[in-house]
Amino acid sequence: MYSFIFAVLGLLLGYYFYGRFVERVFGANSQNQTPAYSMQDGVDYIPMPWWKAFLIQFLNIAGLGPIVGAVLGAAYGPVAFLWIVLGNILGGAVHDYFSGMISIRMGGLSIPEIIGKYLGLSIKQFMRGFTLILMILVGAAFISGPAALLSSVTPLHLSKMVWVIIILAYYIIATLLPIDKIIGRFYPIFGLALIIMAVGITFAILTGGYIHDIPELWTNFHNMKANADKYPLFPMLFVTISCGAISGFHSTQSPMMARCLKNEKEGRKVFYGAMVTEGLVALIWAAIGMSFYGGVHQLNNAIADYNGEATIIIREISSTTLGTIGGILAILGVVAAPITTGDTAFRSARLIVADFLRFPQKKVWNRIMVSLPLFAIGFTLTQVKFDIIWRYMFWSNQVLATVVLWAITVYLTQKKKLYVITLIPALFMTAVVTNYILIAPEGLQLSHKVGYLFGVLAPIIGLILFIRYLRKR
Repeated sequence: MYSFIFAVLGLLLGYYFYGRFVERVFGANSQNQTPAYSMQDGVDYIPMPWWKAFLIQFLNIAGLGPIVGAVLGAAYGPVAFLWIVLGNILGGAVHDYFSGMISIRMGGLSIPEIIGKYLGLSIKQFMRGFTLILMILVGAAFISGPAALLSSVTPLHLSKMVWVIIILAYYIIATLLPIDKIIGRFYPIFGLALIIMAVGITFAILTGGYIHDIPELWTNFHNMKANADKYPLFPMLFVTISCGAISGFHSTQSPMMARCLKNEKEGRKVFYGAMVTEGLVALIWAAIGMSFYGGVHQLNNAIADYNGEATIIIREISSTTLGTIGGILAILGVVAAPITTGDTAFRSARLIVADFLRFPQKKVWNRIMVSLPLFAIGFTLTQVKFDIIWRYMFWSNQVLATVVLWAITVYLTQKKKLYVITLIPALFMTAVVTNYILIAPEGLQLSHKVGYLFGVLAPIIGLILFIRYLRKR
């Protein structure tokens, strides 16, 4: 109980104090003209009020991540609280803030172009393809997941494939239209609904007796995951819970709102604030995950019984804690969140390709030419099992976060600013992604000793290369 309360307070205090510190390190200036005005085009560059940009940013980065990832991560026990708080404040929110603010300073450029500027041409070329693949994976996962959930609560003739086609058609429309037509009008409402749903779950935790079943961190500071030998805390937890702690996907979304902010001073509220809000959502779902079935052990049993389908657990929790109407609204929220994230993933993919080709997007035909191949690949991937897409998306997501942290570190170095605030998270995430791909079931499946060895060597090599870079400068 107290661990959960302290974790919530930790996130709020982190936003107020560390968020202000990060803003000072960057040097946000309200006098600078933003791309929303200097490059306004009526399609992607459109000035928006900060509260609307905040809700859109929150919805874009949320999706199923802080819900599914938090519930699955809760199986590791209350150490998940610690990762969400520290990972969010020191890593994820910093990552999101700088990726958005650097994009503002660079005219709203997408993240592969930013990476290329600070890490070199060869890495830029690789990350263009890597990021594009990740966007399509996210889009495909967020077609397949919601379609499966909708087909389970609708008449039989509305099969999963029917819902796939409906969602894909919506994605095409939302990706091609100017950002203020659908995203700017309706996504703030969906973002607010996701927050209200989290508030409802919190109320259920406090009044439904669940809070007493939330284990304390100081008495359960160990891996509580079933088959802990197969799923070690490091690195599995740090990849399972990405949204809510740190997620590379967010860096692809931040430039989208960087093209819409009116003032650089709004960046902390929009980028850092949206990430902290997502962390709060992740904490709430982790807490209900640990307590709903009576404890972490029982949650592990439920995950095994449902064959890892976290959406079934989410539906069960929502309908039980919020009642029939609340459960329906919660399910709609769980569906709306990934759908809206999926279409912005495809929109980001369009912008990445357009930036790479230097292909103006003001004309609708230009948008169609870029988008249709992306949707064709995304539709093909929906025929692959959802859990396979999700697992590879997990790791790819954290690889992107790691590369972005390194790019921000070089940016801070060149600007003669306090680069250590991203260097430390970059080193940590380098160890995580290296270790994970070596030992994970979807990776090379090597022994844990080999994984830990290279998990230590990788950040050491990264640090040595960075020190050499500093000496050259």
